[in-house]
Amino acid sequence: MRLLHTSDWHLGRSLHRADLTAAQQSFTEHLVALVRAEAVDAVLLAGDVYDRAIPPLDAVALFDDTLHRLRDAGAQVVLISGNHDSAARLGVNHRLLAQAGVHLRTRLDDAAVPVLLEDGDGPVAVYALPYLEPDAVRSGLTAAAGRDVGRSHQDVVAAALELVAADRAHRPPGRSVLMAHGWVHGGACSDSERDITVGGVGAVPVSLLDDWEYVALGHLHRPQQLGEHVRYSGSALPYSFSEAGQRKGSWLVDLGPTGVRDVQFVQTPEYRRLSTISGTVDQLLTASDFARYTEDFLAVTLLDEVRPAEAMERLRRRFPFVLTLAWQAPEGSSYEGGYAALIQGRGDVQIATDFVRHTRGTAADPAERALLEDAFTAVRVGER
Repeated sequence: MRLLHTSDWHLGRSLHRADLTAAQQSFTEHLVALVRAEAVDAVLLAGDVYDRAIPPLDAVALFDDTLHRLRDAGAQVVLISGNHDSAARLGVNHRLLAQAGVHLRTRLDDAAVPVLLEDGDGPVAVYALPYLEPDAVRSGLTAAAGRDVGRSHQDVVAAALELVAADRAHRPPGRSVLMAHGWVHGGACSDSERDITVGGVGAVPVSLLDDWEYVALGHLHRPQQLGEHVRYSGSALPYSFSEAGQRKGSWLVDLGPTGVRDVQFVQTPEYRRLSTISGTVDQLLTASDFARYTEDFLAVTLLDEVRPAEAMERLRRRFPFVLTLAWQAPEGSSYEGGYAALIQGRGDVQIATDFVRHTRGTAADPAERALLEDAFTAVRVGER
């Protein structure tokens, strides 16, 4: 049996306000072509289909079209909800879709109900754990497990896997695959994942994921291997500049009669490169060394002695896809160290009043300062 492990499509997401719809469309076209060319039996989509709970309509349309095309290419689809998805919305019509070969696992009640795939060597049981928000599932897991379940991710994942183990124990011996969405110890993060820590504990140990032919993980955006057959496929596209230069792709997994026979990483064609560059405005606009970046999504750091005026407008004449712009004063400058050095030792209210004076030219009066103090107090109370 041939499986394709993918995750973290984040349909509807932008990159520093740059529309990524065309890039995501290109990714799904690549995926469908890969399924067709490699005769993939099942696509395992390990969560974060969408970037937010209520996705834009064009993202929903793209997902719907992609499911149709994957099925038309001959693959069944097994997918779970991630921490960015609305499990309830994503799971609508799951019984009806299962009849069409699209298997949605978004509810705790279905975590121990495997999707049974079949090939010439017999069945493959795919157990698919959606993202488990501890406070949302603790009571259900406590009732099902017959014991109190803690509120860390390790606690709820361990309890859910106990239910899975009980189901596996009543089935004939055979090949089993696990899907899950979360942070496993040892996994390398990027800047684009949403924090899922609860009570200071967000990760689960990889030892919980032993005894599977293959474990298809989602959540971390860097493709990586944590155990012999425990892998993250990473995100469909780079969604932060911390992922510049990172290879994106999917894992093509071949199962033999007794387990994994081969795993290959298939790289996704790059839609537009992400790059980071630095220099003075004049250097960036004139030096030939920077010509190769004109079509890239760019994060630019300026090294001018004084922050240049209208820098973004000037740079976009040569680099139309500049997305972020920072300024770092050179060594020896009175501004050396940048913004962090300027605010060191200052409290929130002092930083805010300094900003008022800098942008307006006059200091905040007592009433304005009192308003700022009230605002910061309200934020701190709200956080607690």
